[in-house]
Amino acid sequence: MRVKFEKGKQREFLKNVLEKLNCPNLRSFKQFGFEIPYSTLKNYFSESRNLPEKLFEELILISKINKKEIKYELLQENFGQILGGKKLFKSNRLKK
Repeated sequence: MRVKFEKGKQREFLKNVLEKLNCPNLRSFKQFGFEIPYSTLKNYFSESRNLPEKLFEELILISKINKKEIKYELLQENFGQILGGKKLFKSNRLKK
């Protein structure tokens, strides 16, 4: 599953995690044992990708952030496939 934040809130969440962990930048996440490529972290930070639920849980655990204070929603694994199917259905219906 993926975690979806409001626009701008995912970046705010990651900044908060960096601050709690005393990390000056995204590259310093490696010291906590995260095996995530830097480019993927940048995508999460720029909000072009939603955070995986497992990573979200680990970040909350390690930074000791109260989960109840964060507004988010969980998306199904096939979320993008559902959207693509709906778009295809609409375009096929318009062609007829």
